[in-house]
Amino acid sequence: MAIEQYKDVENCDNQGLEDLQEPLVKLEKKVVSYEDSESDESVESSCSIAMVLLSTSVAVCGSFEFGSCVGYSAPTQSAIREDLGLSLAEYSMFGSILTIGAMLGAITSGRIADFIGRKGAMRMSAIFCIAGWLAVYFSNGASCLDMGRFFTGYGIGVFSYVVPIFIAEIAPKHLRGGLTTLNQLMIVVGASVAFLIGTIVTWRTLALTGLVPCIVLFVGLFLIPESPRWLAKVGREKEFHSALQKLRGKGADISREVAEIQVYIATLQSLPKARMVDLFQRKYIRSIIIGVGLMVSQQFSGINGISFYVSETFASAGLSSGTTGTIAYACVQVPITLIGAVLVDKSGRRPLIMVSATGTFLGCFLAGSSFFLKAHNMFPEFVPLMAVTGVLIFIASFSIGMGAVPWLIMSEIFPIDIKGAAGSLVVLVNWLGAWAISYTFNFLMNWSNSGTFFIYSGFSVLTILFVAKLVPETKGKTLEEIQACINSDSRELPILK
Repeated sequence: MAIEQYKDVENCDNQGLEDLQEPLVKLEKKVVSYEDSESDESVESSCSIAMVLLSTSVAVCGSFEFGSCVGYSAPTQSAIREDLGLSLAEYSMFGSILTIGAMLGAITSGRIADFIGRKGAMRMSAIFCIAGWLAVYFSNGASCLDMGRFFTGYGIGVFSYVVPIFIAEIAPKHLRGGLTTLNQLMIVVGASVAFLIGTIVTWRTLALTGLVPCIVLFVGLFLIPESPRWLAKVGREKEFHSALQKLRGKGADISREVAEIQVYIATLQSLPKARMVDLFQRKYIRSIIIGVGLMVSQQFSGINGISFYVSETFASAGLSSGTTGTIAYACVQVPITLIGAVLVDKSGRRPLIMVSATGTFLGCFLAGSSFFLKAHNMFPEFVPLMAVTGVLIFIASFSIGMGAVPWLIMSEIFPIDIKGAAGSLVVLVNWLGAWAISYTFNFLMNWSNSGTFFIYSGFSVLTILFVAKLVPETKGKTLEEIQACINSDSRELPILK
């Protein structure tokens, strides 16, 4: 699963999905009038954002936990297999079962977050992750190890939905975009920290470090308010006003925002709920093809196989210690992810994905070539350097575009009436792809090291062709303009006629 998934919020048939990309309400008339636009700005700027920042800081502990779980298997593979006597198949199951748990968590997260609230869902996720890490720590065989990994997977599957939704629902409009990007950043930071710590501590100790963000999150949730939008949706009016007042500051005028939220929720609840079968109507099919195609492209680039077992990959290439390559891998991710976040609204979605896919092709091709040279005993002194360089080019290229942009595009291309159902389908495809890649990676490497990377590089080429042919540019367009573009292009595709 790409750790990049900060637009993972589309992973359930829930009505909070639209909050990340759409205005809170589309009104032709202002609900509450003000004397002029300057008074609006002064009111907004005078709002205290201290509670918003605290609430966001607490929530992204879940994102950090997500990254910690994803990054756990890379530096621990050889030690766990040696200590517990696991076969290659058993360790592959341990590494990949995280994605099965996450898939189930993602599918159920929307209903859970609606039923017990955003804070309740995060508490539940933290409990699952804590139980999972303790099971991993105390495990003496494959069964307990797999159960713990599955539990942490389920927890992060729920986190992947509820954290960005919670942030989007509490943040003022002018801060929402910046604060939601912290979700993706903290996922990458969590994975990088796990990579780094895993090189200096035992695998059991590394499991205990996974408890830290869960505990901080669990305690922090007692200090912050529930999502005002969820409170309004379930009819808890008094708590809704109180929570919004805490988030905007004691002296802030929240009357306009209260009215907007109430109208928005009323509008949202009046929309018919789409069923899965509705997604395959002619007017929606191109959006579905784009969404599913981008997720397949993202996963079959090989990201989860390479990132889950990167240390052993470097060791297979002849690097004296996989630790050095793992540290370099961890250090590359964070700054490149930051660069990608800046570029996405400057360069556009399509160019960024195509450049990113070109980079993943070059990285995989270089790594595959290094293993090919090693198999034929050619230039053995250059093989380790080529392998490390190839993998680093791959992860840098993936982080700058292929990690996050498919989720961003997915949140923009689906009409509001099918966004929940379409999001569920696309996320299901994403997690299934993540499982397939993470489970088969070690078997493919046993078959052919070079062939594995050449296969992944081939998928990167297909991604470039797919994006060039089918994916529209969504930068700077309203959701209505995007839909008009998709529907216009659909009529030109023979397969959709």
